[in-house]
Amino acid sequence: MIRRHFFLVAAVVAVLLMLVAGGVKLAFGGKASGQGGPGGGRATPVSQVIAQPRAFTDRIEVLGVAKGRQSVTLTSNTAELITAVHFSDGQAVSKGQVLVELKADQEAAGIAEAQAQLAQAEREYTRWKTLADRGVAPRASAEQYMAARDTARAALASASAQKLDKVIRAPFSGRVGISDIAPGALISPGTAIVSLDDVSLIRVDFSVPDRYLPILREGLTITAKPDALPGEMFTGRIAQIDTRIDPATRALKARAEFPNADGRLKPGMLIKVGIDQGRHQGVAVPEAAVQFEGSQASVFLITKGPKGLVARRASVQTGISADGFIEITSGLKAGDKIVGDGLNRVQDGAPVNVGGGKPQGGAQGGTQAGQGDRKQKAG
Repeated sequence: MIRRHFFLVAAVVAVLLMLVAGGVKLAFGGKASGQGGPGGGRATPVSQVIAQPRAFTDRIEVLGVAKGRQSVTLTSNTAELITAVHFSDGQAVSKGQVLVELKADQEAAGIAEAQAQLAQAEREYTRWKTLADRGVAPRASAEQYMAARDTARAALASASAQKLDKVIRAPFSGRVGISDIAPGALISPGTAIVSLDDVSLIRVDFSVPDRYLPILREGLTITAKPDALPGEMFTGRIAQIDTRIDPATRALKARAEFPNADGRLKPGMLIKVGIDQGRHQGVAVPEAAVQFEGSQASVFLITKGPKGLVARRASVQTGISADGFIEITSGLKAGDKIVGDGLNRVQDGAPVNVGGGKPQGGAQGGTQAGQGDRKQKAG
């Protein structure tokens, strides 16, 4: 009996010793590894960037739609058959060039008839004028035949004008678009024949809020970035500024002109127009170093903790972005060290190991004299 109780007591003591040993190991092991408090845990490898001054260009950006210097869709004002087409798709044409001819047999006959009537009226007027000059016939009769002659001339002019309606000419020099018309097709009044655009110069109309009126002036340099041509920028000028401000939107309409000798800009393109206002210096960091949650922005400052470097979240106010950098208007100062990327791996107060990521910006990869564009949403 005593022997059995001895083994039972020994087993209980062994279990208690194991529990005590495990607790001591957890307590001292966790403390040794830095767990159990703010800033504890294994250090997260991060890259470090330094906030640096950077030159920015203040800029207003608005949207507009490109159109040619002159653009028109040619139509016919009569219903008739097409007899000849004198252009090919995309061809450059000159002002007055014949593009399409319509059937004009009836008009030609009308001209011939008017010419015959005019010739007869002129002969009769000449004869009666001669008689009146000799005193043989009354002057009133000669005047009646003169009126008949003038009426015949007007009839000939009318018949000639009707025939001109059967010939479609280019109203200005430019380039025609794509057309599906062909000889033998019947067109009706208002039917589109072909588009014609003068694209040697592209115009872009845009609106800006009236608060920018002091910086707008005719001749001001302006830039254009077409959505259809990413990475390309064109330079032009403000040609006209409207005389009125829209009372509903409080916006002012302006027109910019861009030379387009190579034809890269096309009518109908969506254009982002930029107006430069000047340059300024601001504290900048790489865009990847800024974390956005709704309208709030923050960065992780790299500071000294009790046992090494730690990341501290700091709220910042952002200004403008350009070329991969973003302006910090408040919350940071030049020289501050922040986490460069991998923000989703970093927690507020957590230890960090600088050099575990690819350095970027600041003293490592940034420049103090870099230039950016200030983008303000106009409206």
